[in-house]
Amino acid sequence: MLTLQPDHELDAISAGLGRAGAFALILIDCEPLERIERRYGGEAYRGSMDGLKALVKEVVEESAPGEEVLITEERSRCAIAAFVFAARSNVEFYGDALEELVHRITRDLLIRGRRAVYPYHKNPLELAIGLSVTLHNTAIMPERQILHALEAARKDAQFEVGLRRRRYGRQVLQVILSGDIQVRYEAIVDLNNAQVLGYEALSRGPEGTDLTNPRDLFRRAEEAGLLYELDALCRKIALEGASRLPKERTLFLNCLPTAIGDPGMRDEGLRKTLENFNLRPSDVVLEISETESIDNFGVFREVARSCRDLGIRIAIDDAGTGYASLEAIMEISPDFIKADMTLVREIDSDPARQQVLSALKTIADGIGAEVIAEGIETHGELNVLRELGVRYGQGFYFGAALRASDQCPSGSAS
Repeated sequence: MLTLQPDHELDAISAGLGRAGAFALILIDCEPLERIERRYGGEAYRGSMDGLKALVKEVVEESAPGEEVLITEERSRCAIAAFVFAARSNVEFYGDALEELVHRITRDLLIRGRRAVYPYHKNPLELAIGLSVTLHNTAIMPERQILHALEAARKDAQFEVGLRRRRYGRQVLQVILSGDIQVRYEAIVDLNNAQVLGYEALSRGPEGTDLTNPRDLFRRAEEAGLLYELDALCRKIALEGASRLPKERTLFLNCLPTAIGDPGMRDEGLRKTLENFNLRPSDVVLEISETESIDNFGVFREVARSCRDLGIRIAIDDAGTGYASLEAIMEISPDFIKADMTLVREIDSDPARQQVLSALKTIADGIGAEVIAEGIETHGELNVLRELGVRYGQGFYFGAALRASDQCPSGSAS
């Protein structure tokens, strides 16, 4: 069943096929945008789709000047369909030029598409894209040819997604096997006197690759089923580097909730792990990342209790960005609550952010925890955080994250 809308577009596609003798169909699967509709409503979804269609139209018309173009939707499947009616005799277009067009659409959606869906979808917009070419066959009804073109483009998109995941999976595996993880340490500072409390270990992939950004690295690892292995490797490299940090400073060590299954993160195994890197339990704060939700709070509470019995403290990351982090605070009663940078950014000019962070501070006071504000960039933000009673913070305002050996030994933020 054809689901292109409205019906007159089917007539236009059929007529274009008859005139040109062929068409290329580029199908963009926009399934991730369905989450926008469920969370923010139909108007937000429609605005996002219209923005993406306009972007696709711009790219196609620039890349195929003079060719007849029709941009529409396959609405029942949440997809954008771009038809290009180049003459059947245009061998150059249906060869390298068409492949380059698909490549450009992919690139522009990834780079510029984020603007079209902001603020509803903040991550890079990586959509599955498929391609099919249809030659006019007078023995087959045009509607059936269009249907076959859509099916072929969908299969091509699925095939490309499989190839992409396979490629990224192999890259992640190579990173893990080679240990090619770069760790930088960002100072966590007392906002009242600029004294350094400790350092958060920030892991990233190999420089100059698709996996340099930590979000991309961990997302690809999750797709490849290697999230646990990557997390363990990042902890190991962070601990190795921590021996070169200034003495008497706390290491904030990121870990996923699944780390509770690692024998090296429990009881005597954890104590021995720290001893191997000349660290005391009191030198370490385990920072629980929200990359992965906590599935079993009962089990996790037991692990947290055993960590505390050793003298290790617990922090909850990305607080204030959703229910999951607040639930973790209620269930675990951490020693530190890290306020996400989305709460901190421009807080000096946003009363709503101030109210939310003030509420978070009240929660922290009630359980005996300290708030750490992430992503501080300006003096105005720093002043407001001080006024709200937030004691600790981190961010570019205090300097970039550095190698362990490059950190200032004086104990003060630069």
